[in-house]
Amino acid sequence: MSLAVLSFSFLLFPAILLLERLFFTENCMNKVFKILLVDDDTDTRSLYAEVFRGAGFEVTEAKDGLEGLELATANRPDIVFTGIIMPRMDGFALTEALRKNVTTASLPIAFSSHLGRQEDQKRAREMGVNDFIVRDVVTPNEVVARLRSLVAEMEYRIAFDPWSLDAQRLASDMRLPSNFSCSENDGKQFVLRMRLKDASTRLFEAELICIP
Repeated sequence: MSLAVLSFSFLLFPAILLLERLFFTENCMNKVFKILLVDDDTDTRSLYAEVFRGAGFEVTEAKDGLEGLELATANRPDIVFTGIIMPRMDGFALTEALRKNVTTASLPIAFSSHLGRQEDQKRAREMGVNDFIVRDVVTPNEVVARLRSLVAEMEYRIAFDPWSLDAQRLASDMRLPSNFSCSENDGKQFVLRMRLKDASTRLFEAELICIP
């Protein structure tokens, strides 16, 4: 039984949600992720390239969006980290081109901005950019963590307090027992399995599953 994609903050629901565990799949733990780093500023590109390589990423560098597009289509990376203002092709045009190509349409894309303008963030969200990172606000280590969240299978299992907040309405709407049991006398409970889709906006894809 699947639910619609949910977006919420754990801080808003302390009574109903209990974080059970967080895990990475074995393949994600062992895999070396390929990142395409696109930026026309040599110093910025070199800084992040060093940080990403130190964090275990396989890094390919491009000096502008056009070169980035050529590299992404020739050798598909696991994620693209791109600046916005660049010659020949900027970050928005690069994103548009990647989203139109069936090979790269689903690539996670993160923007690196030194301005952090609200209009840029809004446009990026509308284009399907997965994260928007303001360079002077987010540390390189935080950048690594946020990019890892986009490429790794980050999954949470959330247990319910059946009597708190909207739990009973959820049970009614989903036609579940009021105590969220899967069936009588089997000891199994419904929980939410949540996969992180966008760390910056706390967007999750959620599914109800049965566990012992």
